Amino acid sequence: MKKIKYLIIFIVVVAIAYGADYFIERAPIFTGYASKDLASWTFLTNRTKKDIEKHDLSFFPVNLSHNVINYKDKTVTGTFLGMAKQLAIYRQGLGCTLLADANINEVKKQKMTEEVLPKNPQDIYWPMGAKMRDTVPPNVDVKKLQAAIDSAFNPGNTRAVVVAYDTLFMREKYAPGFDKNTRILGWSMSKSITSALVGILVKEGKLQVNEPAPLKEWKNDRRKNIRLTDLLHQSSGLQWDENYGDISDVTIMLYRKGNMAAYAMSKPAIYPPDSVWYYSSGNTNIISEIIRRTIGNNQQYWNFPRKVLFNKIGARSVVLETDASGNFVGSSYTFATPRDWARFGLLYLEDGVWLGKRILPKGWVKYSRTPARKSDEKYGAQFWLNKGTHEIKGYPDIYYCDGFHGQRVYIIPSKDLVVVRMGLNDHGQFDYNKFLTRILDAFH
Repeated sequence: MKKIKYLIIFIVVVAIAYGADYFIERAPIFTGYASKDLASWTFLTNRTKKDIEKHDLSFFPVNLSHNVINYKDKTVTGTFLGMAKQLAIYRQGLGCTLLADANINEVKKQKMTEEVLPKNPQDIYWPMGAKMRDTVPPNVDVKKLQAAIDSAFNPGNTRAVVVAYDTLFMREKYAPGFDKNTRILGWSMSKSITSALVGILVKEGKLQVNEPAPLKEWKNDRRKNIRLTDLLHQSSGLQWDENYGDISDVTIMLYRKGNMAAYAMSKPAIYPPDSVWYYSSGNTNIISEIIRRTIGNNQQYWNFPRKVLFNKIGARSVVLETDASGNFVGSSYTFATPRDWARFGLLYLEDGVWLGKRILPKGWVKYSRTPARKSDEKYGAQFWLNKGTHEIKGYPDIYYCDGFHGQRVYIIPSKDLVVVRMGLNDHGQFDYNKFLTRILDAFH
C-alpha cells in the first residue's frame, strides 16, 4: 500500500510540475494578450476595466492574467503569479503597443505628429458627415430591415450593426455600453485596410504587385521570387503556423516580438510562391513593412493612412496601432467606429471612388475580389470571398472583411449594400447566413 501511495504522490507531483511548466512557458502569450487588449479598450474607448475583463478577457487562459492599469503613464501591466510580465503602452495617434522584447524608452521616443482631423459637423450628410436623410428609398422595407437588425441582438453578443444602402441611406443599432462613437477592434479586418494602402501606393506608381517584394533580406535566397501579389493572396510559400490556441508563429509574433515584420520576414520559404494557399498574419505584417520602407519616413508613414485614406472618406475615428518597432500591425490591430468600418466598405462598393474622387486605382477592387489561384475561390487580396466560403447562401458576389470574435464588413454589389456586424462570438455561435439573408430580404 505504501508503494502505491508513494506512486500516486509521485504522479501528482510530476503532473503539477508539468502543468506549471506548461503554463509558465505559455504565460507571456496570455498576459501579453490581456495587457494589450485591456490597454487598447481602456485608452481608445470609454469602457471600464471591469467590463473589459468580464467580456473581452474572460476566456481561459487569458483570464489568468492579473492586470494593472496605470492611468498616469497610460500603461497596462499583465502578470501570471507574479511572473510573465507584459506591458502595453498608449501613445497618441499610434494606439497601444505591447513592448514584448523591446525597450520602453525606445518605444516612448516614437511620437506621432498628427494631422488635423477633418470636421464632422452635423449638417454634412452621410457618408461624409453625420446627418441622415429623411427620405427612404422605395425599395427598402423599413419594418423588415429593423426586424432583421434586431434579430442580430436577440441571441446576444452583437455589439453593433450598421446597414448602408449605397451612400444614401443608413440604419444602425448598438448594444448597451456601445454607441456610434465607440471604436471597436476589427482584428483581422485590418488586413483589408493594409491591402487598400498598397492599392494607393500602386496608384501613386510606388509599388507594383507583380514585381518581387522589395526586401533586401530576401535577395540572396529562394524568397527573392516572392511577389507582393503572393503576399496579398496569402500564397507566399513562407513557413508559418497560424494557430491561436497555443505557442505558434502567430502568437509569438503578436505577443513576444517587438518587431513583428522582422520575425515574419525571417521565416524560410518552404513552397514556391503561388503554389500553396495558407492564411498568415505574418504575410500581412511583411506588407506593412514594405509600405513603411516605400514611404521611407516614420512621420509620413504614420500619417499616411489618415492622409490618403481615412480623412478622405470621413473615417475620423480609425486608429491603426503599431508594434514596438513603429510598424503598423496591419494583420490585426485597427480600432474604428462601426460607422467608419461601414465607410471603408462603401469605398469598395463604389469601386474605390469616394463622392466622385478616385482613391483606389482603377481595377483595384476587381483585383481585391478576384480569387487567389490556390484558395478554392475563398480568398482574394486580403479579402474573403463568399463564392468560396459559402458563408452566405445565394450571393456569390459578396466579399468581406473578417475579424476574430465575429467582426464583419460585408460588401454586396448586387444589392448596393454594405453591412457591418461587430460582436463577441466564438466560431459557430452566430448565424451569419440567417442574419444577412434577413437583411437582404428587406431590399427589393
